[in-house]
Amino acid sequence: MHQDLTQGSVMRSMLVFAVPMILGNLLQQCYNIADTLIVGQFLGKNALAAVGSSFSLMTFLTSILLGLCMGSGALFSIRFGQRDETGLRESIRASFVLIAAAALLLCVTAFACLDFIRVFLRVPAEVWALMREYLFVIFWGIAATFLYNYFASLLRALGNSVVPLMFLAVSAMLNIILDLWFVLGLERGAAGAAEATVIAQYISGIGIALYAWARCPQLRDIRKNFQIRWGCVREIAGFSVLTCVQQSVMNLGILMVQGLVNSFGPTVMAAFAATVKIDAFAYMPVQDFGNAFSTFIAQNYGAKKDDRIRAGLKGAVATSIVFCLAVSALVWVFARPLMALFVDAQETEVILEGIRYLHIEGAFYCGIGCLFLLYGLYRALGKPGMSVVLTIISLGTRVALAYTLSAVPSIGVTGIWWSVPIGWALADMVGILYYIVRRKQLLTGGNQVQIQIKFRRYITE
Repeated sequence: MHQDLTQGSVMRSMLVFAVPMILGNLLQQCYNIADTLIVGQFLGKNALAAVGSSFSLMTFLTSILLGLCMGSGALFSIRFGQRDETGLRESIRASFVLIAAAALLLCVTAFACLDFIRVFLRVPAEVWALMREYLFVIFWGIAATFLYNYFASLLRALGNSVVPLMFLAVSAMLNIILDLWFVLGLERGAAGAAEATVIAQYISGIGIALYAWARCPQLRDIRKNFQIRWGCVREIAGFSVLTCVQQSVMNLGILMVQGLVNSFGPTVMAAFAATVKIDAFAYMPVQDFGNAFSTFIAQNYGAKKDDRIRAGLKGAVATSIVFCLAVSALVWVFARPLMALFVDAQETEVILEGIRYLHIEGAFYCGIGCLFLLYGLYRALGKPGMSVVLTIISLGTRVALAYTLSAVPSIGVTGIWWSVPIGWALADMVGILYYIVRRKQLLTGGNQVQIQIKFRRYITE
């Protein structure tokens, strides 16, 4: 089922499209949340710290593939909005080859640099053995991550956000069952948690690939002519690489902060491991709403429907603010019981540090909600470079302040927590100001895309 977001009620079509994406990625969070919860409750503080640090690293690695897929998805949406079937098929061919090659390179590099990770992230000796064991297994899931995210981006670009949800629902439930079996039943420790995750990832990745092949004629048609034009590759790279840079820079900054957190020892590492999962679950819906908003904008940008873009922007901002305020209130009130889900009640220092983090960062989810909308907006309008700029501002501020403030004895680790909302606020101000100043040029840029397509067809005919 493909959904045309250029027709019908603006907010209804956006929300109907967004809800399956939100539910799907909440289920995707269950992969690592299940690992963290089971490991934290049954294997102890050091195992929790190992899995938590691995999560930050894997988020960075998968963000490279996710960024490439999201960038390609934005171009797919524009082609779909323009009803350019030839351009869509060419984009699918070129992007698959490009991102598959990137996935292979990433996998090889991850294994080659496995032992360097301890130095880069400043992992304590008592944690490293468990972390290395976990990572060695989890790296085998990189190919599955590529398969799922590529075909999920393709289906979503064509307006189908339900099928990716279905595959994630099955694999997420399987992951939880296998986690319990491998960790508790087979007593395979941290490696067992990783094995459960990788198996579940391959089920969702291979399953959605087979579905897309069977149901998308644009995908099957590439067999008739698999020739790839370098012009199309450059066009895909223009969208995908910058989005990849934006995603990877964002998570590289988080990874650098993880290294700083690790220097404070296992207690702070364990608290951070738990709160990062709570954070991800709390603002993941608004992140996915931003991605759905991006697809909506991209389709209407391709169809040159500026009024729908403006209406969608107003509605998305209002929806995001209301949601973020509600979630911030819930996280503030229930910070202690949320920490207790991941940490044994006897680990009082870990719980108190986690509550401090949630009371600081959790109060400002509106900042990250606005930033996700800005990322989606500029990606959809063919300005992924602006998303990179905003990411650099946000993460650069976060990293600089985290290292500076945490070095002050009277502030310590609390400075790391405060650096996050400050970075969000600065990036939001720049992104909003840029839109206000360049609004007319941004919304009328679709004419340039149409000219490029006509010129490309002229020189190839």
